[in-house]
Amino acid sequence: MTINVGDRIAVATLKHMTKDGPANITTDELFSGKTVVLFSVPGAFTPTCHAKHLPGFVQHVAQLKAKGVDTIACLAVNDVFVMAAWGKASGAGDDIQMLADGNAEFTRALGLELDATGFGMGIRGKRFALVVKDGVVTQLNVEAGGEFRVSTAEYVLGQL
Repeated sequence: MTINVGDRIAVATLKHMTKDGPANITTDELFSGKTVVLFSVPGAFTPTCHAKHLPGFVQHVAQLKAKGVDTIACLAVNDVFVMAAWGKASGAGDDIQMLADGNAEFTRALGLELDATGFGMGIRGKRFALVVKDGVVTQLNVEAGGEFRVSTAEYVLGQL
């Protein structure tokens, strides 16, 4: 079942890169007491994700923070090393937390998985953006197949 506005975010453990190497981060650590914009892409370095989705959030960090966003996080069903390399290559720096959901456990718990086996990519996450306040979803924007509109940084900014 897909998560909805008003639902509490699923409990899960994700991976992120720290200066000391890969580390776990729980959804409780990520979302409790904060306003978080979490956007998901089908894959790091894939065309739309790399050329438009992540760059849009990198470009609008200051505006999102000015609207009260504490954390901006990018999620993909990739490994932590790929997510760290992608963040570095895209100039995300410390402004955007690059989160790996390597086994799609969190993505599945949200009900937002995408079967991309026909493209040789296995199970991935749909393209989406969530606004989460203190662990509760306040905005849910899931793209229709092949679209890139409601999960953009600009669209999310208009909702804050």
